[in-house]
Amino acid sequence: MTSTVHRTCPLCEAVCGLTLTLDDGGHVTSVRGDKADPFSKGFICPKGASLGRLDEDPDRLRAPLIREGDRWREVSWDEAFAAVERGLAEVTAAHGRQSAAVYLGNPSAHTMAGALYGAPLIKSLGTRNVFSASTADQMPKHVASGLMFGHPLAIPVPDLDRTGYLLMLGANPLESNGSLCTAPDFPGRLKALRRRGGRLVVVDPRRTRTAASADEHVFVRPGTDAYLLFGIVHTLLAEDLVTLTHRVNGLDEVREAAKHFPPDLVARRTGVPAEVIVRLARELAAADRAAVYARIGTCTAEFGTIAQWLVDVLNTLTGNLDRPGGVMFPKAATEFGGRRGPYRVGRWRSRVRGLPEANGELPVATLADEIETPGEGQVRFLVTVAGNPVLSAPNGDRLDRALAGLDFMVSVDPYLNETTRHAHVILPPPRILQSGHYDFALLGFAVRNYARYSPPLLPLGDRPSEALILSRLAMIASGLDGDLDEFVIGQQLAKAVETPGSGVEGRDPAELRALLEGETGAERRLDLMLRLGPYGEWAGGGDLSLRKLLDNPHGIDLGPLEPRLAEVLRTASGVVELAPPLLLEDVDRLRAGLDAEPPELVLIGRRHLRSNNSWMHNVGPLVGGSNACTLQINPVDVARLGLGGEAVVRSATGELTVPLEPTDTIMPGVVSLPHGWGHQGSSQTVAAKHPGVSANTLTDESAVDVPSGNAVFNGVPVRISPTSMISAH
Repeated sequence: MTSTVHRTCPLCEAVCGLTLTLDDGGHVTSVRGDKADPFSKGFICPKGASLGRLDEDPDRLRAPLIREGDRWREVSWDEAFAAVERGLAEVTAAHGRQSAAVYLGNPSAHTMAGALYGAPLIKSLGTRNVFSASTADQMPKHVASGLMFGHPLAIPVPDLDRTGYLLMLGANPLESNGSLCTAPDFPGRLKALRRRGGRLVVVDPRRTRTAASADEHVFVRPGTDAYLLFGIVHTLLAEDLVTLTHRVNGLDEVREAAKHFPPDLVARRTGVPAEVIVRLARELAAADRAAVYARIGTCTAEFGTIAQWLVDVLNTLTGNLDRPGGVMFPKAATEFGGRRGPYRVGRWRSRVRGLPEANGELPVATLADEIETPGEGQVRFLVTVAGNPVLSAPNGDRLDRALAGLDFMVSVDPYLNETTRHAHVILPPPRILQSGHYDFALLGFAVRNYARYSPPLLPLGDRPSEALILSRLAMIASGLDGDLDEFVIGQQLAKAVETPGSGVEGRDPAELRALLEGETGAERRLDLMLRLGPYGEWAGGGDLSLRKLLDNPHGIDLGPLEPRLAEVLRTASGVVELAPPLLLEDVDRLRAGLDAEPPELVLIGRRHLRSNNSWMHNVGPLVGGSNACTLQINPVDVARLGLGGEAVVRSATGELTVPLEPTDTIMPGVVSLPHGWGHQGSSQTVAAKHPGVSANTLTDESAVDVPSGNAVFNGVPVRISPTSMISAH
């Protein structure tokens, strides 16, 4: 007997619907795209097709582990939590609460537990030492959006299904499936753009799969996107091609700043001809509906925040902000909250390097500093949740050494990996199919308003859910007993009934609590958020609730994006801040590099369709073939440097011996190494057979984007030599 079930894929940002076939033992026998899903319409990628293999990976931990010296021992959940409680108590008693730190990895954004329980855990620990994958990825976009629109999650996304012109920088959605732009079947949406007569222009140092499918591919030197964007802004202003459809502050300041970046000067810095820069500006201005979209290649660069700011300066100056076919603000079904104060960064700074806080986080680039440097506030206790920063943070080799010196470390992770091997206690979450799934974060970046909930497909048995693991850690840290979910629900209901115009203003919280449904605390919290959200019955926007999502297992289409800038703006002025002072200050740093000579060779990253950072390298069908850890290099550089089949790559922080992949799809002077590899000696069976090397041996933790603290992974200066020089030496 088999059964057919439906589920949202949790493996990347595309939120595709899947149809799974399970046998009597709960094993996945097939995975197909869910054709009845109104958002993904049957699209599936190799990652989603391998969900069953990932879910049943024999190397996943089934029970908690405690490390005793170099050996691991399986223990009961009670013994594991008791060990955590002792470890935290001993460290904080001796060194205070600021000796604790938290690191949240990328997969935590893809789980309900990570979204709902990360913040309570941080609050319970009472520390400002909070780190996450966001500062190795997207923090520049949050900072730019926060300064322009007043909230770091007010991120406009391209209205892909209606735009007529898309300028894309540093993004490769045909392999990444999209990022900060939730769009299942991104490839199909780009094809549809071109079929309806639209134009796609991709700016990238590599001719990626996305670039190869575009109407035009423009090569650009890594790390110079901000110069290119300023050159386009300069042209729009100089040629009087501006169309403003919203009230803004700071147009004169942007005009003054842009004067210093004329296309002829920008061309020398970027490698993009001046005539191309001018043409791109004119095409954007002339397009009936246009959008500029830039992602990780532009975020993880020296001027990441300026680049992200200029993306939306361009969208604003061309009249495409908050407009169908331009860039728009999605309406997440769980969105609720009153106004908050004006957005700021740097409310506190890191102890050692003085790097600024952003969104309540410190840059992961300084985590090793905080662990290694003695003194008051030195990090001695660390909690990691679903992350592998040894492979994903800059100068991972140094961080690897630093983690070994911690007094106590606890990891919530399904694997014993390069990072969790340093933990004293590992608490493994259950299998994917044993967990409910709702994309709290990702649906806030969706190109169409949509909601879908996937309940657990398999019973938990005698082990706790990930939600219970994290809530138990939060209660241990707080020293309190009780039901964390009920506490949070009570707080949210109290706020809702006191919020003017909330739809439940003045009602009895106890009455409302009695109406909530759900088998678990996490489900009841989801039900509350849906009911209070813009489509919920308690907000007067509809009848959305947990029950309605359960009755519609393929998901619910909530309609196309609609103009809503007035709802979204949280700036003190109530208008778009086109020239935030913090970013204008950083323009001086940008100007200083305008005449700089580019390094002879620079390193950039690379995405793979069958990979997502370091956590999918233990699934056989996803490893090998094109998903290999090679250094892409232009044949011109191979000949110039006298290289063979492999070479030694050196940077300011380390060196690697890597196999070469000569290809003319990459610019001369640029080399590319994929992110998340380096599994030498791993206890993960498949990963150990395909270890690759860690690109973050070469990245420099001292190099960050100044306003956001984001790590710099693109444009890293490197030197390359033949391996024969080593043996000769």
